[in-house]
Amino acid sequence: MRPIAEPHAQLLHRLRDLAREELLPRFPARLSVSEKSDGSLVTSADHAVDARFRQVAGALFPGMHVLSEEQPREEQEAVLARGEDFWLVDPLDGTTNFAGGMPFFAVSAALIRDGRVEFGATYDPIRDEMFSAQRSRGLLLNGERPPPRRFEAERLEQCIALVDFKRLPPILAQALARQAPYRSQRNLGACALEWAWLAAGRADLYLHGGQALWDCAAGARMLAESGGHLTDLDGGPVFRRSLSKPSAVAASSRTLHERWLRWLDEKRRGCAPT
Repeated sequence: MRPIAEPHAQLLHRLRDLAREELLPRFPARLSVSEKSDGSLVTSADHAVDARFRQVAGALFPGMHVLSEEQPREEQEAVLARGEDFWLVDPLDGTTNFAGGMPFFAVSAALIRDGRVEFGATYDPIRDEMFSAQRSRGLLLNGERPPPRRFEAERLEQCIALVDFKRLPPILAQALARQAPYRSQRNLGACALEWAWLAAGRADLYLHGGQALWDCAAGARMLAESGGHLTDLDGGPVFRRSLSKPSAVAASSRTLHERWLRWLDEKRRGCAPT
């Protein structure tokens, strides 16, 4: 495993600093909270991290554009339309958790080069955990290889699954509620951090009915570097250079992913649970 290349290593240090300086003093203090047109929350902390990240990215990667969750949609579309490399950032992954005082949130950033995720980082300031991955260099946790999995699940019934029910097709959500194939299920409320935990071996399966590119980009790189596998429900790519919100099906190994996807495909196509 090779170390993270410069200037990406510098970005990790700056990302850690800005998250601790902008997020921790605001948590769980009172802060400005508003609602976007899609019903999701945005806070003053989101905007503060967004501004700081742009300064950091501008200094380390001069001239490179930034696409942030907090930009107006027309600005996001303009970055994508240029066809150039860019930084993708979720200034506060898990905003609802943050606003509600739940200590599970992160800052996530990814470098998109030639239409692919070249580098990704997700930092959890509560636990001081920096997950990062660069293409063909492996997954790192605070600069080191993550500890080995305590238990390698081989069958679906042995797995811990991270599942977001509210965005799933109703027939699939009902099948999971009535006849879940896994051992246990969690929904932690911060997509990018959930991806990092999956890549680090803290869960075995993942399912989400639809998420934005800033939710999955860094995590997709991390999971691939840790030997996991991911697709959408139809077997296509999860990360897309688009503002569409594809589904996400992932697992810690290709074998588990094939079994997980097969089970989901049967249920969503109307096969009655037995």
